[in-house]
Amino acid sequence: RERERKRAMATTFKPFVLASVADSGDVASAVAAAKQKLQAGGFFLVGEHSMDDGSHILAVTSDALKACAAKSDLGGFGAALRVGVTRTAEGAVQTSYTNPRWMAHIYRMGSSLEDVAAAMATALGAQEEFGCKKGLDAKALSKYHYQIGMPYFSDVDKVGKFASYDEAVRTVEAGLKAGAGHTRLVYRVDVPGKEETVFGVAILDGDGCDKKVQANCDSGTLKHTAHFPYELLVSGAQAVAFDGKFRIAQSWPDTSMATFMKISFCPGGIAKSLKAVCDHARQ
Repeated sequence: RERERKRAMATTFKPFVLASVADSGDVASAVAAAKQKLQAGGFFLVGEHSMDDGSHILAVTSDALKACAAKSDLGGFGAALRVGVTRTAEGAVQTSYTNPRWMAHIYRMGSSLEDVAAAMATALGAQEEFGCKKGLDAKALSKYHYQIGMPYFSDVDKVGKFASYDEAVRTVEAGLKAGAGHTRLVYRVDVPGKEETVFGVAILDGDGCDKKVQANCDSGTLKHTAHFPYELLVSGAQAVAFDGKFRIAQSWPDTSMATFMKISFCPGGIAKSLKAVCDHARQ
């Protein structure tokens, strides 16, 4: 364990992994191929979502990933990985995914997820990591925030409080089924051995709309489609979510303050939508 810790400290990570790029093709075929490869690699598809005709998201988990999520406080945030398939303006089709090693450190999980990273690389490929020009090491990720005054991992939004874990899960499911706050359920993963469940939530409209974040932030050559959807975590009798400032910044750590100002309304909008999910049944 100590040897693993020292190796991580000497290594830098980036938020996404580019699995493959096809010069031409269609998103549907790339999605179908990715599903097959992930299943063969020991991953379970727990949900999927199309943002538009040119981008599709798969959410997957594995026994190893769920076991790691059970080891740490709020580890359920990391109980699923997201795979993005995107057709660029030039017609290329990119397949990329959230980097398990980046997620392990920035979400302060119970291991480095090296085994999960290796399994994803075997299943889908790993041409390069991207999304952070210089990369960040494990220490920097464990205490990451965009700048002074911006939230850390632990500065979560408390979006719902309930009488019990079971009531919390039922209420969140009902709110998502109803589309409260312009939301759509993408996935659900239960963390083994804990009263903890993470929901992947797409936000279709309003100030926190996914497309508003995508349009303003995702301007690079390699696309960050796997930033979406957002996590809504039921832990015990409460529901929490990342502060949108933290969640967006950790996917685009090189983004300028000028760009963040263009989406200054989005973090509050994300929280508003997730609170609407939790409050729907009480209205």
